[in-house]
Amino acid sequence: MKFTESLRRNCDFKKVYKSGRAKGGKYLIVFATENGLNINRLGISVSKKMGKAVRRNKFRRRIKEAYRILEPNFRPGLDIVILPKTELADAGFVEIKKCLKRLLEKHHG
Repeated sequence: MKFTESLRRNCDFKKVYKSGRAKGGKYLIVFATENGLNINRLGISVSKKMGKAVRRNKFRRRIKEAYRILEPNFRPGLDIVILPKTELADAGFVEIKKCLKRLLEKHHG
């Protein structure tokens, strides 16, 4: 991802949950807040309800790839946390990408 770094620390995730706005779609929930930097920072949190580690990592990879494709369309300066819903298990990559695009446009618009 060219314009994005990863959120890694728990305190960064908590800050986004506490001060960020949440937008929900059929497959994903996206929290976003301004970070004061000229880059976006992305965190993906997949619950153990989604399955074992192999399955959770599969969902994480799909979400990250969808974000990577959509990344050039959005301005920098946000901390973003993406939470998949259990319905994501039935979704294809194209549906995930559409849902993520719609939610990110709500935050940037």
